[in-house]
Amino acid sequence: MKETIDTILTAAFNYSASDIHFSVGVPPIFRVHGDLKRYGKEINKPQFTEDIAKTVIPETLYEDFLEKGQLDFSYAVHGISRFRVNAYRQRGSVSLAFRTIPTKIMSVEDLGMPEVLKELSETPQGLILVTGPTGSGKSTTLAAMIRHINEKMRKHIITLEDPIEFVHNHGTSIIDQREVGFDTDSFADGLRAALRQDPDVILVGEMRDLETISIAITAAETGHLVFGTLHTWSAASTIDRIIDVFPSSQQTQIRIQLAGVLKAVISQRLFKTKDGKGRRAATEIMINNPAIGNLIRTEKIHQIPSVIQTNRAAGMHTMSTSVQALVDSGALDRETVKGYLESEEH
Repeated sequence: MKETIDTILTAAFNYSASDIHFSVGVPPIFRVHGDLKRYGKEINKPQFTEDIAKTVIPETLYEDFLEKGQLDFSYAVHGISRFRVNAYRQRGSVSLAFRTIPTKIMSVEDLGMPEVLKELSETPQGLILVTGPTGSGKSTTLAAMIRHINEKMRKHIITLEDPIEFVHNHGTSIIDQREVGFDTDSFADGLRAALRQDPDVILVGEMRDLETISIAITAAETGHLVFGTLHTWSAASTIDRIIDVFPSSQQTQIRIQLAGVLKAVISQRLFKTKDGKGRRAATEIMINNPAIGNLIRTEKIHQIPSVIQTNRAAGMHTMSTSVQALVDSGALDRETVKGYLESEEH
């Protein structure tokens, strides 16, 4: 079974598939440049997907999967790639979603991302958030920023991930990567412990609950540079999401803290390129300045897009500006993003 799985995953890697799906009733499905494509004609049967799960899930975690009905973990095909995997039950059978993790950690330049990301990476302390929907390249962007620190600065970097995706080697910095479920019980536990491990930089793979967000803000306040991700679509929605996690009695205090520690929000999403051979990230970048900080404190989040538009010289831009620039450069087809641009403008 392992040989069969590895053969399919190798084929997916060669097709440049970002995701591979195994579900009962259809052949394996590859997501290539955003589109779903069938691989072969043989329909997956319940026993086949269950056997895949038994083969790829680490033995120590299989009981967890049976008990909870879903599980995150990682899997590697030697010499090909690593994969982030989610196994889950649906309609009484097992399905699996594999996400390809590139073996090479791309630089900010490789990704075609704004140079301001390198400047933000060199910030001595504060909170930097990379946001966007699932599959928008958040982990890839964060890996590029960590790579920049690792190549240019002498820092102790601790990452908390579920699961570990990009594997970093020590450069001028030292990097400790901890996997939730293996090396620590939760993001909150790992983050609390990290504060006693002499870090300069902490990466939190996902800020998904009040406790994790609260500790991350405290860490940023106490002299650390903290990177985190959220599944939000803009800078304004990111700030609202963080504040709304807290009880109403604490929200005024959180607004004051967030206005002080937040350094930047980088929101992104991927669009298929004009030639159909890849995808490019469009971004919205908000960098905290006195005007932004004042809007956060005074509950005027809805005015943030206006401040972003008038501060392009400081490295800020809206999503629509970024998409328009990619259209003008010939990277994206105007028709593909036309509706999106219109929704941004109106």
